Amino acid sequence: MRFEDRTDAGRRLAHVLRRLRGQDAVVVGLPRGGIPVAFEVARELGAPLDVLLVRKLGVPWQPELAFGAVAEHGVVVLNEDVIEQTGLGAAQRQNVEQAQRAELRRQSDCFRRGRAPVPLTGRTAVVVDDGLATGATAEAACQVVRLLGATRVVLAVPVGAEHTVDRLRGAADQVVCLSSPRFFGSVGAWYRDFTQVPDAEVADLLHRAAHPPASSPVSPAAHPPPGTGDIEIPTRHVRLTARFVRPAGATAVVVFAHGSGSSRHSPRNRYVAEVLNRAGFGTLLLDLLTEDEEHDRHNVFDIVLLAGRLRAATTWVRRETALPVCYFGASTGAAAALEAAAGDPDVRAVVSRGGRPDLAAPAALAHVRAPHCSSSAPSTPGCCA
Repeated sequence: MRFEDRTDAGRRLAHVLRRLRGQDAVVVGLPRGGIPVAFEVARELGAPLDVLLVRKLGVPWQPELAFGAVAEHGVVVLNEDVIEQTGLGAAQRQNVEQAQRAELRRQSDCFRRGRAPVPLTGRTAVVVDDGLATGATAEAACQVVRLLGATRVVLAVPVGAEHTVDRLRGAADQVVCLSSPRFFGSVGAWYRDFTQVPDAEVADLLHRAAHPPASSPVSPAAHPPPGTGDIEIPTRHVRLTARFVRPAGATAVVVFAHGSGSSRHSPRNRYVAEVLNRAGFGTLLLDLLTEDEEHDRHNVFDIVLLAGRLRAATTWVRRETALPVCYFGASTGAAAALEAAAGDPDVRAVVSRGGRPDLAAPAALAHVRAPHCSSSAPSTPGCCA
């Protein structure tokens, strides 16, 4: 089983964990990659989300070998067997612990932004990460949440090495793992998009989870406030769902073309959209495929189909706002954005984030010029990869 990105993995994991909904559970994610996964789980369960700040204590000359872990509130877990086998001295242990506690303080300031940790006493702690390789940090995390008062520990990951998952069944009351291949490699090998998660995204997701909107419109019938909310955009054969935000005084609208299974719910793209909104740009996070269509991988790579739908969305934006349009493409959506822009000289810019511009037709690429091209070139959109 491979996942498109951490958001996709989180939704699939949340589907399996939904039986915990209504229980007194707290979802705790391991930074940084575990937070986007945990965000989706917490949203599905209707549970509070927190970051579990735990740092592995590695043997100085073999950092991957953990002799313990430290966490907030002065919690320390030691593996006496490793300490004895390595002959690690007290001064060496103290130096490693001091360095990791300094990093804990930095992460707490960066991620929590003054918020207190969510209490775990007497509750079920759902420990979430994006995958298990050696499992050392996850194992320490399970020990830490017990020391913080959790009465039940559920370790939940999208993917993990078979031998690691088996070993960690003794560390948690329950281990939920969607895929546990025998020949594992690395966690990133099981994701199509395993881009590093920045600190700012972790902080943003935690803030959004701690301050949910009073109402979360999910359809036009929900009557979202003017300029913000989920909408439906008509195309020739289907209606596409999108999230539209138009700040007061917006000067242009950036249309997000998602691809390879991503959607308007992607925490990463929503973070980028929020930054653009604060800068005075409107945003349209567009699902180019319906939920039924997403199950057919052929549709994901049908660039002509995706480009046609992007053009339909562009027409809608211009009709409703009369503002200039730019494209932000990701994965196969980048190719669709280039295809759509090639026939539309009024598209102001195309930005590709980790996209697949190589999937666009050569004829389309020939009509798109980068910003540094000569002034004699035709008036066509610029592309920034």
